[in-house]
Amino acid sequence: MNDTGESKDQQLTVALRIRPLSDSEQEEAATIVAHRLDDQMVVLMNPMEDPDNILRANRSREKTYMFDVAFDCSANQEEVYRATTKGLIEGLISGYNATVFAYGPTGCGKTFTMLGTDREPGIYVHTLNDLFKAIEETSDDMQYNIFMSYLEIYNEMIRDLLNPSSGFLDLREDSKGEIQVAGITEVCTINAREIMDLLMKGNKQRTQEPTAANQTSSRSHAVLQVSVRQTSRCRDLLQEVRFARLFMIDLAGSERASQTQNRGQRLKEGAHINRSLLALGNCINALSEKHGNKYVNYRDSKLTRLLKDSLGGNSRTVMIAHISPASLAFEESRNTLSYADRAKSIRTRVKRNLLNVSYHIMLLQCYKTVLSLQVKRNLLNVFYHIMLLVL
Repeated sequence: MNDTGESKDQQLTVALRIRPLSDSEQEEAATIVAHRLDDQMVVLMNPMEDPDNILRANRSREKTYMFDVAFDCSANQEEVYRATTKGLIEGLISGYNATVFAYGPTGCGKTFTMLGTDREPGIYVHTLNDLFKAIEETSDDMQYNIFMSYLEIYNEMIRDLLNPSSGFLDLREDSKGEIQVAGITEVCTINAREIMDLLMKGNKQRTQEPTAANQTSSRSHAVLQVSVRQTSRCRDLLQEVRFARLFMIDLAGSERASQTQNRGQRLKEGAHINRSLLALGNCINALSEKHGNKYVNYRDSKLTRLLKDSLGGNSRTVMIAHISPASLAFEESRNTLSYADRAKSIRTRVKRNLLNVSYHIMLLQCYKTVLSLQVKRNLLNVFYHIMLLVL
């Protein structure tokens, strides 16, 4: 069995999505301070200054940001998917790990981008549909096994959303240095609809509570993992086996206690959310340092341990940052844009997960040859005894 995967550097893809003004923001007469200037450029203006004339140069409190792609409220779900995630499907089929995660403050549209609605399905639905289409197109040559798991990280504890009664789960590092969730339920699936049904079932178990900032606030990070294993149907001396993992992650949003008006359990949840997102931000800062000499501490939270490969290891990774355009959210938007801007400098070491299995196939061929020789020998023995009887 030979590992033939070759590794290469891959830069993180970073997208930025600006949601529309919310009803509450409009009621509070919030002004728009975040603007998409073109397909890649976004400008953020300090609300303390005159918001008019957004193209005026050399303003001391105006900052522009460049991303791989930028969206405003006019972009639909299909456009966001095609520009950020669709390109990962071909790599996944070829044996490359992939990660897509939504990042940003609470109430900025992360769950809408990832899950969407019945009328406007999000990245989950589009990705799974295209993945199974690609599988169908190549199924004559390859045999596929697809597995899924779905978990949440809530208050720094991991829950299996497909089997909540299993209690809290632990993270383990295997012999290859990859992080695994011990005891997680993995379901073998045959189509995108089945995965979505399981996803919706899991979402009913996900921890959500209303806050002053977001009536459907996710109180946990949700991680959907789809594992793809392929085996060539050609039974030759050399058999190709590919395997890859796709992570699709809807992060809980960062929060300010004054904005959310949280108390008691909600305040505790918010503290855990902010702690894990701070750990993620610290990893982004360390990884974005030139020459990569800075130590990266993934162990500060369960989230960063789980994202270790996605951020600094073997994965093609897309980060979709989300912000509100409102003046009321200026500080949160500025922080999000700053982290997203740094993430552009992160490079992962992508390796194709490909095995050429020859040993077992050769044994099979030898076994067939031995059986054939035994049959021939038995026939010769029968023929010999018949000749003795005749003579």
